[in-house]
Amino acid sequence: MKRILALDGGGIRGVFTLEVLVQIQRMLREYTKNPNLLLADHFEFIAGTSTGAIIAAGLSWGMDVEKILDIYVEHGKTMFQRVPWYRPIKRMFVNRFEAQPLSDLLQRMFSEHGDGKVPSLLSTEKLRTLLLVVVRNETNGSAWPLTNNPKAKYNDSSRPDCNLLIPLWKVVRASTAAPVYFPPEHIQLGERIEIFVDGGITAYNNPALIAAMTAILPCYNLKWETGPEQIRLISIGTIRILSAGFKTEATKMTLAYNLPRIPMALMQGIAQEQDFVCRCIGQCLHGDDLDSEIGDLIKESLPGPKLFSYVRYNKSYKGKEAEAIALFDPDLAKLDAVQMIPRLREIGQAYAEENVRIEHLI
Repeated sequence: MKRILALDGGGIRGVFTLEVLVQIQRMLREYTKNPNLLLADHFEFIAGTSTGAIIAAGLSWGMDVEKILDIYVEHGKTMFQRVPWYRPIKRMFVNRFEAQPLSDLLQRMFSEHGDGKVPSLLSTEKLRTLLLVVVRNETNGSAWPLTNNPKAKYNDSSRPDCNLLIPLWKVVRASTAAPVYFPPEHIQLGERIEIFVDGGITAYNNPALIAAMTAILPCYNLKWETGPEQIRLISIGTIRILSAGFKTEATKMTLAYNLPRIPMALMQGIAQEQDFVCRCIGQCLHGDDLDSEIGDLIKESLPGPKLFSYVRYNKSYKGKEAEAIALFDPDLAKLDAVQMIPRLREIGQAYAEENVRIEHLI
């Protein structure tokens, strides 16, 4: 069986993802009786978008999950360093956070000698698995799921704009360049310089489906054999808090009300749709209810052969729980609320303890 790990975007809520991954790593170490096992030893293919791209690249690099979690805990404020107060125009109308601190961190993480001086390219042999990072090419308006697969069409070394020549840190930084939050990333492609932004504003903020299709479809030149016993796809979210107006009156749904809510509603809806499709074409082994009509699709799905077996880990808040968070704990939904790291860790640990099972992983 080949295994794919797919990690959603969600800003600092990636801490929830990491706590689930800590439990996965712990269980696999116990099961294999190998205290040094890394997730790069277990998964052949790791995919991520935005914050999930940072985690995915770190795991593919061969990092221990707890080491990546330490980076989030210790450098969360560095990742979200606000534009200084004396630049109010940029802070209010361009981007809230500086790119350089995060860029410096990523350059140190993904360099050939660990000092940031020689950047590793997407082709680096330091990546121990197939890696997929989702970005959006703002120059031509398309989603780019970039991989280190040497057989991919645009990874042909004879091309002057071969994607494998892009520094890995730039690929990851581009995937985290959420508009309004961070400035875009410029990437040299042959003689062209193009602009890239957060993969979270593509259809693949949840990269599970595109990762599976990359492994299966002939055009991507991996051509994995399909079937529940051939591919196991494990997808991890960053907490789903159902965005709803609850007691909001229609007359109060002004431009100021809608502007911050519409992007999140669209991202949540698209991520859930990707999850829904994976459960329809795959054999779902675990996942929360999608809604009150569909259920979890573990026992009822589309008839016919399944392309893969599928596990979805994500904590969902809806109904009264979501209403309580909106009223009393609204920062939990924010992408940049670094003060919520302890709470996110607590939620992730409790969720992982209750939901992660070794039979999901092997």
